[in-house]
Amino acid sequence: MLKKVLALVLGLVMVLSTVSALAFSPVAVADLKVGFIFIGDITDGGYNTAHYNGLIKASENLGISQDQLYLKTNIPEDGKCETAIRELVEAGCQVIFGNSFGYQNYMEELADEFPEIIFIHCSGIKSNDTNYNNYYATLFEGRYLTGIAAGLKTKTNKLGFVGAMDNAEVNGGINAFYLGAKSVNPDVSLVVKYTNSWYDPTLERQTAEALIASGCDVIAQHCDTSNPQVAAQEAGVFGCGTGTDMTEAAPDAHLTAMIFNWENAIQPFLQQVIDGTYVPENKLYGLADGTVDISPLTKNVAEGTAEAIEAARAGIIDGTLDIFAGPLNDNEGNVLVKEGETLTRPQVAFENVKLLEGIIVE
Repeated sequence: MLKKVLALVLGLVMVLSTVSALAFSPVAVADLKVGFIFIGDITDGGYNTAHYNGLIKASENLGISQDQLYLKTNIPEDGKCETAIRELVEAGCQVIFGNSFGYQNYMEELADEFPEIIFIHCSGIKSNDTNYNNYYATLFEGRYLTGIAAGLKTKTNKLGFVGAMDNAEVNGGINAFYLGAKSVNPDVSLVVKYTNSWYDPTLERQTAEALIASGCDVIAQHCDTSNPQVAAQEAGVFGCGTGTDMTEAAPDAHLTAMIFNWENAIQPFLQQVIDGTYVPENKLYGLADGTVDISPLTKNVAEGTAEAIEAARAGIIDGTLDIFAGPLNDNEGNVLVKEGETLTRPQVAFENVKLLEGIIVE
């Protein structure tokens, strides 16, 4: 009798597991409607362009036509995000993506309200175990490589960085950029100015101009447009872009950029929706899988840059180069990473780590 009861219980568990795994029915490619909410304009030449390009590539690979894509652009991180989500729900989207950190609370709330719809969020830290997950990339790995290019190029040994926000996402990249530069030029310093906005073309340019005026001769960035690179070109200095290859915007200034290949993340999620196999798993992509990379080095880089970057790339991928190995102090004189310890990839990506010793915030 006991064996029969156990068999029944085991069978019930297996049935429930199967039901859970198949909570979403398959969606025919021709019937799929994909919603995507962007913090800025898809023509910004940076973060939003990278995400748009990734969405288009993933869709083309899966046979999804562009008229099946429902895009909401220039959506701020406020109640307009909720409005945009509701409009995408009303349009019949079975899956809704959002690409900015501040969307996460709205997506969390509406995922609960609409459990039949899948919500996939980039750069957040919230999710649930049914229909809401997040993904991001270890952009700091690409930043480290661009830092090498900057450290070899600078003449003033003073680098500048236009940062959007004082948070983990930005600061992890700033620290990695600085460490990359220091690895080839121990004398460099780094000055950071925050815009406190992900997308403000005018302010991004003005911030870069202020850094240049203070003596910075290589301008890096974590903000959405290519305007800091344009400012660098006009001032006769150099720069490292972000999101996409920004060489076209500043052909005589741009060295390289940390770039995203977001199709590597978006396509598997869309495939899950099509197959009915969606699992709300949080994913962190990086240099090894090609989601993070750098754009081709330009004519503006210093001699030896390619060799130094390729050596570092190989070390990051095979694990012989640990970017955040201790000892490391923060810029307030406190121990950030002890000797013999390191920061993990999720720690750098999601925890608000202090800026390193040698980095000045103005």
